[in-house]
Amino acid sequence: MYVNEGIRARELRLIDHNGDQLGVKTRNEALEIAARVNLDLVLVAPQAKPPVARIMDYGKFKFEQQKKDREIRKNQKVIVMKEVRLSPTIDEHDFQTKLRNAIKFLEKGDKVKCSLRFKGRAITHKEIGQRVLDRFAEACAEVSTVEQKPKMEGRSMFLVLQPKNEK
Repeated sequence: MYVNEGIRARELRLIDHNGDQLGVKTRNEALEIAARVNLDLVLVAPQAKPPVARIMDYGKFKFEQQKKDREIRKNQKVIVMKEVRLSPTIDEHDFQTKLRNAIKFLEKGDKVKCSLRFKGRAITHKEIGQRVLDRFAEACAEVSTVEQKPKMEGRSMFLVLQPKNEK
């Protein structure tokens, strides 16, 4: 952001510290007006014709901006993608363990990627893997929704679950 002498434009549309428009002024006139009220001249819209400059306390403006940015960052939730690996021939107990972990991740607010890796000739029976992933998605249905349906990628099949929004 350009301030005071850093502004290169010859003519500026000037807005004073109260928000009133003062019209189009030369750069030097605008700097004089800003100096009279002990404030800075800040270029707020450099693309406009003519560019728009505002008279304000630049230090205070930057501080307020940083405060807003901190507040926005504080309220933002970072979504983490957790992965649960299954196999087409998974046993019931292993399935339940993986399911419990996935539900725990989903309740915490993370997305879950269920990957199922085919080894050897198991790839010829993709429908078995499809059934395992469908069963997994069905078991997680009360805490999640399917974001991405099961799809093949190389020797693996993926399914992405996202937590349900509780609002």
